[in-house]
Amino acid sequence: MPKMKTHSGTKKRFKVTGSGKIMHERTNRRHLLEVKSSRRTRRLSLDAQVKAVDVPKIKRLLGMR
Repeated sequence: MPKMKTHSGTKKRFKVTGSGKIMHERTNRRHLLEVKSSRRTRRLSLDAQVKAVDVPKIKRLLGMR
């Protein structure tokens, strides 16, 4: 059997923590930041945990299965 390749787009967008959680960056933090409040941009700067429904698919794309 050939080895499974990691999906390049997925490895750029997600990271796995030491405890095994899959994290992603929030959207809306790239441009037009003058319009957004400081409170909003601070909140958007934090990474978010991937929803449980999406975890199996992302793990498969990362080659973790």
